[in-house]
Amino acid sequence: MFEDSLLESGGKLKDKRGRYTGIAFLLEAVLLGIALLIPLYYTEELPTAQLVTFLVAPTPPPPAAPPPPAVQHTQRVVQTDIVNGQLRTPTRIPKKIQQIVEDAPPPPVNTVQGVLGGVPGGIPGGTPNGVIGSIISAVPQSVPLLAPPKVVRVSSGVSQGMLIRKVTPNYPPLARQARIQGSVNLEAVIATDGTIENLRVLGGHPMLVTAAVEAVKQWRYRPYLLNGQPVEVETQITVNFTLAGGS
Repeated sequence: MFEDSLLESGGKLKDKRGRYTGIAFLLEAVLLGIALLIPLYYTEELPTAQLVTFLVAPTPPPPAAPPPPAVQHTQRVVQTDIVNGQLRTPTRIPKKIQQIVEDAPPPPVNTVQGVLGGVPGGIPGGTPNGVIGSIISAVPQSVPLLAPPKVVRVSSGVSQGMLIRKVTPNYPPLARQARIQGSVNLEAVIATDGTIENLRVLGGHPMLVTAAVEAVKQWRYRPYLLNGQPVEVETQITVNFTLAGGS
């Protein structure tokens, strides 16, 4: 019996709850409809000017003014051929070269009578440069003579032809016993009087050198003349030693 009572009370509660819910939805729908109809009933005209202002795009700002043109300073360059006191090298060859015409020289003085540079009023065929020129031309000019060199070098053949006195050297006994023979080469200076000076040994056997030097010191030569003046002569002298006894 308890279960039947619960089931019956539960059905009633459900019917009341559904009824209340339907009434609440109906009231809400009425209120919502009234809220929507009130604005439509009291309509007001929108401001046209304000609407147009909102729809029209604003005027763009004016473009910026262009900057003023820069002032250009023109510098004029004067062309000149002289830079820092020196002649400038030309950069191009001119098509037309101007010729410099110099003034004609003055006519020579006294060309009709006399000669060029003569005394005015002189006779034809006179002396150039007048009286002074004739005196200078009349003075004989001597040619300076070059000083001859102090020492002249000649070959041994030339000095042999100048020899006027020849002393034969004595063959050294030790060299003869040792059967030593050969040549001794000497260099000497022949003085202006023909004597031997500055005798110097160039080569030869030591046992033959002394005898060759003693003999050559006694030789005499004819003076060697250069431009008519005797000069010293440098030459070479060869002394031969042979076991046959000649030298």
